[in-house]
Amino acid sequence: MRYRKLGNSELTISEVSFGCMSLESEAIAKELIHYAIDKGVNYFDTADLYQSGENEVMLGKSIKGIRNDLIIATKVGNQLRNDHSGWDWNPSKKYIIEAVEKSLLRLQTDYIDLYQLHGGTIDDPIDETIDAFETLKKSGKIRYYGISSIRPNVIKEYVKRSNIISVMMQYSLLDRRPEEECLDLLLKKNIGVLTRGTVAKGLLAGKPVKAYLEHDEAQVASAVAILNQISKGGKTMCQSAINYVLAHPAITSAVLGARSKDQLKECLQYDNDQNLSVEDMLVLKNGVTQNRYTAHR
Repeated sequence: MRYRKLGNSELTISEVSFGCMSLESEAIAKELIHYAIDKGVNYFDTADLYQSGENEVMLGKSIKGIRNDLIIATKVGNQLRNDHSGWDWNPSKKYIIEAVEKSLLRLQTDYIDLYQLHGGTIDDPIDETIDAFETLKKSGKIRYYGISSIRPNVIKEYVKRSNIISVMMQYSLLDRRPEEECLDLLLKKNIGVLTRGTVAKGLLAGKPVKAYLEHDEAQVASAVAILNQISKGGKTMCQSAINYVLAHPAITSAVLGARSKDQLKECLQYDNDQNLSVEDMLVLKNGVTQNRYTAHR
């Protein structure tokens, strides 16, 4: 496993890390998390929204006793309704200050390494939201903060107005929207990028082909064929998809979810000693259309 510095911070995280959203039970969570740790993963990403907080509980229990050896990230902003009928967006300072206490309790820790705004719109009270994170940072409840967003206009505002160290965004061979301008901007500002959706809901890891974003079924099938074509020497399509994302200099870590040990094992054998060649990258970029953001620009 190799490690990369996360933006302008003191956090050094594994370039492949663990997204906890897909964890289904306490027993599975403990098995997968400890397997990942044994393979060098040190960054674990969850959210207060996942399973109404139970995801944080599972992570907290699984890392009890070794928490200080790991980098733990969670997210805030989606307020669950009291009747459990759903959630509402709430980026207010009051809510963020209250929510962090519940996350700390569920995670069984007294600090969060990276606290992320879980979404965001251009109409939010952005300065108030930033003030909430800065307040938590000064109090020691969080070490750093970032945002999880795919909206260019929101990302640009936080780049201009805050001290975020990271942006989590969807990025893969089938979702190249960040390549248009966001990745270069974040690289220039030394803000780390954490990717999700790296294998495009499994389409780049062997799941049956279907339409994805602006790509119709035939275009997805073509992308899969090209990815298979460049996957040589025992490397799987999934591993090549991970290598594609990690090749961009703005990316700090590919945050990957897994429901089974076999899935996780494949992801963690992504061949970190042999990156995709320049020729392979050209084949992929020329063979798969670069889509662009059409909203929130």
